Amino acid sequence: MYKAEPNLDSPIILLIDGKCLLCSEITQFVVKRDKSRRFRFAALQSKAGQKLLRAGNLPTDDIDTFVMIRDGRYDTKSNAALRVLRELGGWWRVLSLFIAVPRPLRDRIYDYIARNRYGWFGMTDVCKIPPKLLTDRFLENGVHAEPKENIVNEK
Repeated sequence: MYKAEPNLDSPIILLIDGKCLLCSEITQFVVKRDKSRRFRFAALQSKAGQKLLRAGNLPTDDIDTFVMIRDGRYDTKSNAALRVLRELGGWWRVLSLFIAVPRPLRDRIYDYIARNRYGWFGMTDVCKIPPKLLTDRFLENGVHAEPKENIVNEK
C-alpha cells in the first residue's frame, strides 16, 4: 500500500488531559524542543479537543489517552508518544525505535502510567501550562488560536 509522505509544514496537534500535571509537563517538554513551532495543543476536555475527538471517531469521555493528529491521521497512547519523539528529532528520535515493541505491550505500560498519573504527579482544576508561553499554540474551537498582541513570549 502506498503511504503518502507527511506534509512537513502542517501543524501537529496534541490532545492532552487538561487536568493532569504530567500532561502539562509533557506539553512544556514538547514546546521547549519544538524549534519549528509545528505542535499545537488542546485539552481533551475542551471544546476543541472534543470536536477533534469526534472528527477522529474517538471516544470523547476517555481522558486517559494521548492523541497526536497529523495530516488527518490520529495516533493514540504509546503510538502517539513515540511519534511525538520522532517529530522532535535529534536524539529524541532514537527513542521512537520502541515502536518496534508490540503495541499491546507498549499500550499496557502506557495504560498503567495513565491510571496512576494523578496519584504520582497530581491533578488540578485549572490548566497549569504558562499562558504567556503557550497561548498562541492552543486551539480554540478546533482551530489554531490567533496570537494575542498583549502576550509577551517568555524565555
